[in-house]
Amino acid sequence: MNLFARESWRQKSFLRLPDWLAKVPTDVAQEEARVRTVERDLGLPVRAVLLGVLYWYFYYSPWFEQVELLREGFQGIARVFFLIYALLNVGAGILLAGMNEVPFRLTREVVLALSLLDAFFLAALTILTGGFDSWLFWIFLVLVIRNALSMPDSTRQIVVNLVVTGSYATAGLSDTIMTQMEMDILDPLTLKALYPEGAEQATPESILLRLGLLLLLAACCYGVEVLFERQRRVEQESREVEQRQRQLESAGRLAAEIAHQLKNPLGIINNAAFTLQRTVKEGKTITQQIKIIREEVERSDRIITDLMGYARLVEGKVEKLDVVEELESALQQVFPAAVKYETRIVRDFAPALPPLLAQRSHLSLVLVNLLQNAREALNGAGQIEVSAHVGEGYSVEITIVDNGPGIPPDKLDKIFEPYFSTKEKGSGMGLAIVKHNTELYGGTVRVESTLGKGTKFVLQFPARTVFRLRR
Repeated sequence: MNLFARESWRQKSFLRLPDWLAKVPTDVAQEEARVRTVERDLGLPVRAVLLGVLYWYFYYSPWFEQVELLREGFQGIARVFFLIYALLNVGAGILLAGMNEVPFRLTREVVLALSLLDAFFLAALTILTGGFDSWLFWIFLVLVIRNALSMPDSTRQIVVNLVVTGSYATAGLSDTIMTQMEMDILDPLTLKALYPEGAEQATPESILLRLGLLLLLAACCYGVEVLFERQRRVEQESREVEQRQRQLESAGRLAAEIAHQLKNPLGIINNAAFTLQRTVKEGKTITQQIKIIREEVERSDRIITDLMGYARLVEGKVEKLDVVEELESALQQVFPAAVKYETRIVRDFAPALPPLLAQRSHLSLVLVNLLQNAREALNGAGQIEVSAHVGEGYSVEITIVDNGPGIPPDKLDKIFEPYFSTKEKGSGMGLAIVKHNTELYGGTVRVESTLGKGTKFVLQFPARTVFRLRR
């Protein structure tokens, strides 16, 4: 690999870093299932056993009475802390046992609080059991893994595991300070009686190794979580693409069959009725009936034309579309570089946007129509703000704002209707197509406008939806 290739690879890796560090969207049902398994089905029995063992150690074991001199003051505090810890665990255990009867949001917060409480309590025990050299270090590793399993939400997982690592570091440093104080204030005979083999302290190398191991495990757990979530999303998107394509093909075949069977007969009927109407000019009753026939035929013809439009949907292909790329492409079409428009384009695109599963032509038509309307409203001069962000429910929210003259309030409710236009030479189909194509994929479009200040269109597309045929 030459130098240029290496630099290019590093640059691409660096540019993709925000995608890896971005908040990983989680599936609520999957998260609830994991909490139920890890915290309730497995965690509650383990907690009950551990609380029983700790109770024996705190109140009956001679181990707790044999702590070093400066740690004796922690014995009473530790017992009180243990009682509080046990009571909180009992309360949390009751809630987890009945988690099906309470909102999952509350259960999620309880799991977060328990994870932090476990870290703090374990840190207190670490001070009493040797600091950095305590065998409880291995329990910290277990806590990191358990947090990763219980908290697929990337932000919570990272924060809690950093707190676990920080708790271990704080406990180790506290133990080191206490040991040094004992060596400074005690006389040699007491010190020798307390530490017959000398006060052994962990080496900087071993401390860094343990802290590094905790951080490395936390990073690996997060990385595995990201990989599994991305793989799950890829598989789900693949299934949705296949499902949408099958739906399009079925709708297209049905519409084409109906159009083929009825289009020609209706055309013949329409021509015959027209000829009959011209021939029988004197018979008003007959003419009236023929007029009704023609109106009904025309109405049926419009319905069939719409069905033929759905039939053409099968000609396209559902793809995984990058929202930012589609926006840039639409901007290039509406504002080509060769034409010098006096329009300032302000872009605000969030990183790591979820892809949309749609036909490229459908989304392009939506974006181009909105941008073209904004350009025409500004008459080529003004400012257009184009933004794309992650919305509620793992959706993509696209906003197009112009500072043009705005739309009168009495016309806002009609602008999406077919053949309604606020422009002198407008066909009235542009915004109707925008609404149709947006709702075709389960999305929504809304407009906000103030006279003299501009217009704002907001599109919201669910990143994971089933294709919808409008009736």
